[in-house]
Amino acid sequence: MIRRKGKPNVSPEKTEVEDQDPFNKPPGTPEEQMSEMYRLTLQWTQQLEKSRIAQYTELLNRPWRLIWLNILSGTARGVGIAIGFTFFAATIIYVLQVLGALNLPIIGDYIADIVRIVQRQLELNTY
Repeated sequence: MIRRKGKPNVSPEKTEVEDQDPFNKPPGTPEEQMSEMYRLTLQWTQQLEKSRIAQYTELLNRPWRLIWLNILSGTARGVGIAIGFTFFAATIIYVLQVLGALNLPIIGDYIADIVRIVQRQLELNTY
């Protein structure tokens, strides 16, 4: 038991922490010990399976597969970013066209110029 200054002494009876500690339990029959060992081992292996450590070590032992997966995932990210930016830019252009059609005094002329510039660039790039 750990005693600290300022804390009252605890009676020598069992505390809640000692009741929960598996190392303070008296040894049972060999069958009980084996079943407890089996339960703990099974729990440990299930946690290792959840962490997928076997797949990770297999991947590290096959460097060409690791390179291939990284190339594939990088390409997928690049295509996703390109598609996302296209939709984002199209939405912005559409909003600017709607704002330009409203004929707002100062902002409308500025937005109309931007839309015209973008449309000219799109026409030049398509031919």
